[in-house]
Amino acid sequence: MSTGQTHPGTHPVDDDLVRRLVAGQFPRWAGLAVERFPSGGTVNAMFRLGDDMAVRLPLVRGGADDVPKERAWLPRLRPHLPTSVPEVLGAGEPAEGFPWPWSVYRWLPGENPEAGALSEPVLLAGDLAGFVAAMRSITLPGAPRAHRGGPVASLDAGTRAAIGELRRIPQEGIDCDAAAAVWEQTLAAPGWDGPPVWLHADLMPGNLLVDGGRLTSVIDFGCLGVGDPACDLFPAWNLLPADARETFREALGVDDATWIRGRGRTLSQALIALPYYRKTNPAMASNARHVIRTVLEEG
Repeated sequence: MSTGQTHPGTHPVDDDLVRRLVAGQFPRWAGLAVERFPSGGTVNAMFRLGDDMAVRLPLVRGGADDVPKERAWLPRLRPHLPTSVPEVLGAGEPAEGFPWPWSVYRWLPGENPEAGALSEPVLLAGDLAGFVAAMRSITLPGAPRAHRGGPVASLDAGTRAAIGELRRIPQEGIDCDAAAAVWEQTLAAPGWDGPPVWLHADLMPGNLLVDGGRLTSVIDFGCLGVGDPACDLFPAWNLLPADARETFREALGVDDATWIRGRGRTLSQALIALPYYRKTNPAMASNARHVIRTVLEEG
């Protein structure tokens, strides 16, 4: 977790709080070692609990809203997916001055992939495509709308504001005119006119786990729901090199309009993230720079 407070209203958490919460609500696990797990995430904090579990606590009100969503949907999604996903072992409730629900999960081994340092990028692209395709094929009823899953136009005001802010930070070296041109192309692309599909909706490197270069787990389903399939194309630009990007696209059979929307959505997220996180969260800011560079180089 970044040591800087990256969102207003962040609630302080530490090892001692987690020990008290676990001992009070799950006495069978009291006495297990508790250690904060470093992460670039900004909405939740993660702690190892013994060797085989993890405690995940929301840091902000918005993250708390995601806890019941994961509890409700992950058990229903898991049988349909080709990779491991988080398994809730304990449903924690507010206590000890901590105001929100929290969860104990089975620990998932692996490490986050890093753009530019992938050992099997083409194989990883195929794995990612398999996960996205499996999500899209799910037909479970009653799905919520995915975070970011609506029309591209809903991102317009925030994206333009971020481009304006980056113009006032010349040291970042962002070609804001080029970014604005890509965004205009995104807005001009045909929207999704098919039925909404199931999405993870936050396929950032920090939400992927790999072993030996291959995808083993996808985590953090707080944004899940249904919407525009372009929303799950993020890894094409936030992680994969050009040849693997093409493998990813071909495996999913992505049409031109959806590809343009996916590229624009990924760029929008990065443009908004960079000025917000540049001084508080190095991991998020670094990936945002990578996305912007990749998208603009692709043209």
